Amino acid sequence: MALLSVDNSSNPADPLLESVSILVRDILNEESFKRRIAIERRRTERSKNPFLLMLLEDGHHQGLEKNGKNLGSIASALQSSTRDTDVIGWYKDRTVIGVVYTDLPDKDKNSLISIIHNRVRDTLRDVLMLDHLNHVSITFHYFPDNWDQNKSGSPPSSAVYPDLLSPDKGRRSVLIMKRVIDIVVSALMLIFCAPLLIMIALAIKVSSKGPVLFRQQRIGQYGHRFTFLKFRTMYANTDHSVHKKYITKFIANEAEHQVANENGEGVYKLTNDSRVTRVGKYLRRSSLDEIPQFLNVLKGDMSIIGPRPPIPYELAAYQTWHLRRVLEVKPGITGLWQVTGRSRVKFDEMVRLDLRYAASLSLGLDFKILMRTPLAMIKGIGAY
Repeated sequence: MALLSVDNSSNPADPLLESVSILVRDILNEESFKRRIAIERRRTERSKNPFLLMLLEDGHHQGLEKNGKNLGSIASALQSSTRDTDVIGWYKDRTVIGVVYTDLPDKDKNSLISIIHNRVRDTLRDVLMLDHLNHVSITFHYFPDNWDQNKSGSPPSSAVYPDLLSPDKGRRSVLIMKRVIDIVVSALMLIFCAPLLIMIALAIKVSSKGPVLFRQQRIGQYGHRFTFLKFRTMYANTDHSVHKKYITKFIANEAEHQVANENGEGVYKLTNDSRVTRVGKYLRRSSLDEIPQFLNVLKGDMSIIGPRPPIPYELAAYQTWHLRRVLEVKPGITGLWQVTGRSRVKFDEMVRLDLRYAASLSLGLDFKILMRTPLAMIKGIGAY
């Protein structure tokens, strides 16, 4: 299947160009290769069998696309140094070649990368001039890999998410319109709610010592850390270890329902928390503590509609497929989970709701969620 061809119309009898066309016949084009990476991610999420993405970039001034000889040599070298089950394709058309290694042997990640790197370099050394070889860079991206919890909170490599970083034209148009709506609506909300904001701030200040706003590091889209804003609902300098312990069990589906009311209904959230102030209980119940997040929306860290942004220590307990909820869309103030199963469903079901929203992203869906949000706030179900 010839997914990539070389234009030899200027000299159809040129044997060099003909040989290049044959050599690269099994190299997937950019769209197909990136789609294959996405498929391998999904497969790994289910099977937990990792894969390795190798990217080979030619920094030579002429570039791969202008040098038929080097193109043929590198393509041939990759074909001869990989298995039939490995997938070769263009990560960036005629500039960056990639190889997806699947069914990896049971070896240490670093040892495996070292073995493959040495094999590929040795193969290239046999077919490339030393001057050109020195311009070839090779990088490796292992999936799944642990996220760096202590620094940026970002995935160790964004290279394995090309489909998410470069959405198609239709989705890109929706995201642009969504951003415009976020800016307009959040600005209007902050203006119209200004008197209410002042009243809440005074109530917090009078009722307990500490700042009016609660600031916390959260994880946004693509693992970007940002300062999350809420009205303070707890006493100042409280110990958050109790929440960390409970949320870890919740993510592992080991947390028990907490009694929410006299009817015995339960939620997956800490209730009757002694750390919460009297004013804070009302703010949480009515969700008025969330209003300052419109500042996060204006800044671009959040959207009005989207999954709730996790705390960095939550990621340590995530399974691989859970991470998609912080990759596929921006976090939001309200969302599908908040208006359907807020704190009443298990963590896996919450993630599925978030992923369902991401897969069905549209302005119409956002409008439906937004219309259901006031009723959810009034009922206060799951808000503690």
